[in-house]
Amino acid sequence: MYAFTKKIQLLEHTRRYSILTTDVGWEVREERDSQLVRQATYQDWHRVERAKRSIANELDDLQTQGWAEVQ
Repeated sequence: MYAFTKKIQLLEHTRRYSILTTDVGWEVREERDSQLVRQATYQDWHRVERAKRSIANELDDLQTQGWAEVQ
């Protein structure tokens, strides 16, 4: 089972990113202020790796703008 989750916050705004194993592959989700803005299910691990890299790049950009990771 694979699980990746990150939550970041700036003032009252939050973003949550997750990649979780499902019965049919891996589900990639992005939420902004509790609103689901992206959801995809992949069966190819290489697509999951690309999605994770994209999330990591976005997290780096947001943290540069002052967003902070929340535990």
